[in-house]
Amino acid sequence: VQLQASGGGLVQAGGSLRLSCAASGRTFSSNVMGWFRQAPGKEREFVASIGRSPGAQYYSDSVKGRFTIFRDNAKNMVYLQMNSLKPEDTAVYYCHRPPSHWGQGTQVTVSS
Repeated sequence: VQLQASGGGLVQAGGSLRLSCAASGRTFSSNVMGWFRQAPGKEREFVASIGRSPGAQYYSDSVKGRFTIFRDNAKNMVYLQMNSLKPEDTAVYYCHRPPSHWGQGTQVTVSS
């Protein structure tokens, strides 16, 4: 399984970004997918996940209401729409397929 994340960049506070993750493999639609992030000097933390069932999205309290995770099974893609970005959202964002598959990370920097 390979995961390729993209879409990071520099944005002002209050702005939006959409992260994309392309996944290889024929069983994508049956897999839970997630996003994590790691800020400088901090541990990697959970951001959001999406299951197989409609409505099976979960978010950390810090992003709930601002971020949306969704997937396109036909394209083997998972996305993270990030709105109302804050400087504390600055981190490297990683696509994740449990239990142990990680993408290479994409940098998100939010300026104040």
